[in-house]
Amino acid sequence: MRLLSVVGKRFSRNRLSVIGAVTVLLLLIISILAPFIAPYDPTATDVRHTLSPPSKTHPLGTDELGRDLLSRIIYGSRVSLKVGFVAVGIAIMTGVIIGSISGFYGGVIDAVLMRFVDMMLAFPTFFLILAVISILEQNIFTIMVVIGLTNWMDVARLVRAEFLSLKEKDFVSAARAVGVSDVRLIFRHILPNALSPVFVAATFGVAGAILIESGLSFLGLGVQPPEPSWGNILTAGKDNIEVAWWLSLYPGLAILVTVLSYNLVGEGLRDALDPRLWEAERH
Repeated sequence: MRLLSVVGKRFSRNRLSVIGAVTVLLLLIISILAPFIAPYDPTATDVRHTLSPPSKTHPLGTDELGRDLLSRIIYGSRVSLKVGFVAVGIAIMTGVIIGSISGFYGGVIDAVLMRFVDMMLAFPTFFLILAVISILEQNIFTIMVVIGLTNWMDVARLVRAEFLSLKEKDFVSAARAVGVSDVRLIFRHILPNALSPVFVAATFGVAGAILIESGLSFLGLGVQPPEPSWGNILTAGKDNIEVAWWLSLYPGLAILVTVLSYNLVGEGLRDALDPRLWEAERH
C-alpha cells in the first residue's frame, strides 16, 4: 500500500499525465454509457440530411447516408477501446509468459526464445497484420487477436530483463532453498516484482493498438460498416473531403486525443515507477 501511495503521489505531480488520466477515464465512461449518451442510433440513415454540416440537430454533422456523426464517434469509442484493451491483454499475457520462461531458465531455452522474438521483430508489424487480416475473416475478434499476437515482443524482452536481474536476488535463493517449485517461483515470487515496466508498456500498447485498428478500418480491412469505427468514419471523410470537412476533422481529433492521453499516462507511470528517480529525489 505504501508503494501505491508513493507512486500515486509521484504520478500526481505530472500535470500532463493527470490530464491524460482524466481524459482516459472520461473516454471510458463515454464508451460504457454510449447507448444513453448518443443522441441517435449510429446506424440509422436519413436521406433528407445527407452530408449536413454541424447544427443544433446534429452537433457534429452527418455523413453521406445521413447518419449522425456524434453518435457514430461515441459508439466508435467502444470499438477502439475494446480493441485496445483486448489486444494489449493478449500481447501482455503472451509476452509475460515467454519473457518469464526465457529469463528464468536462460541457456538454450533463452537463446531459442529470444531468436524467435528477433525473428518476429524483423517483420514490419503493420504489414504483417495486413497480410494476416487479408487472409482471415474480417471481424473485430480477428483484429483483436491478430494485433495482440503481433505486438508482444517488447513485453517479452522487458520481462526477460527483469527476470535476469531478479532471479539472482536473495529472496529467490531462499525460496529455492525451501523447495519452492519453478512455476510457483516464477509466478508467485519473481513475476510480481517484474511487472512495473509491463504496466507502462501496456499503457503505451493501448494507444498503439487503437492506431493500428483505426488504420486497418481506414483501409477497409478492419471493422466493417455499418458498425462505426473511427477509422471507417475517416474513410467516408476522405471520400467527401471537399464537401464535408467535419467527417475528417472530428474522428481525427478523437483518435489524436485518445492516443495522446494514453501516451501521457504511460509517461507518467514510467516516471512514477522508476526507482532511479526515487533515489535522485532522496539526494
